[in-house]
Amino acid sequence: MKIDWAALGSVFGVSLSATVALVTLFTLGIVGLSKHETATGQGGAAHLARTGAYACFALCAVAVGYAIYLIVS
Repeated sequence: MKIDWAALGSVFGVSLSATVALVTLFTLGIVGLSKHETATGQGGAAHLARTGAYACFALCAVAVGYAIYLIVS
């Protein structure tokens, strides 16, 4: 049995990059919701923060859905 170390390294790199990207997107969504709550508590409106947070969460859901599609197919 021969292990293709280059392919294994490539898979590791892609999975690490995808994980970091998803964590970053989710963190940006949490920060956006936090900014929205802070602005609302001070009497202002922060529709852009809420919209950005929802967009980040939607991108996370799309990425997870695509990953599930790749695994199933």
